[in-house]
Amino acid sequence: MAREKILVVDDDPDLLHLVQYNLEKEGFKVILASDGERALQLISSEWPQLILLDLMLPQVDGLEVCRQIKRDQATSTIPVIMLTAKGEEIDRVVGFELGADDYITKPFSPRELVLRVKAILKRSSLREQVSKRLALGDLVIDLDRHQVWIKDQEISLTLIEFRLLSTLAARRGRVQTRDRLLADVWNYDPDIDSRTVDTHIKRLRSKLGKWGEEIETVRGLGYRFREEVE
Repeated sequence: MAREKILVVDDDPDLLHLVQYNLEKEGFKVILASDGERALQLISSEWPQLILLDLMLPQVDGLEVCRQIKRDQATSTIPVIMLTAKGEEIDRVVGFELGADDYITKPFSPRELVLRVKAILKRSSLREQVSKRLALGDLVIDLDRHQVWIKDQEISLTLIEFRLLSTLAARRGRVQTRDRLLADVWNYDPDIDSRTVDTHIKRLRSKLGKWGEEIETVRGLGYRFREEVE
């Protein structure tokens, strides 16, 4: 089975397929984008675990893509490796200042690229193990123990309700469509339809009391957990 999902962004089709081949050979799932605008769309729909990002891109350049990734709380922890022909020190500095995790200059060794990817993912995994709680004011979500507290009082949630809450809270400020929630919370169970999402949201809001008001309905799209909680 494929392991982590990696987004590769470059406008050179030969390089895209070279990187895809070498990463898939190591068991990774690879998705591709040839411009910055498409990359941003895939980041919000596919939620990759790592991004290989070229600087010189059509539509939206790599620096702006990186800036948007790191500025958005929902995606800021996704590791970014800059992959570019520009090797001057100033380009590295700008990339790191924007939050890039590593920098590889073309031409590069595919083996070195794979080793760098594995190293970054290992560090990212260790960081996630250290921080397994979402604390939003007096609402605390323990991702490891599957427990939720409001003002030190534990709230009893079903597994689906917990997964729904933790998904929305982790991506707060970003609209989650019903299809996206079906994919991430229910894993597209064929017996589930979009109305089930609405039913579970209603129950979840009821159990959360005033905190349920933080889950907003975005008409015609889905739901969003407010970015600035009250």
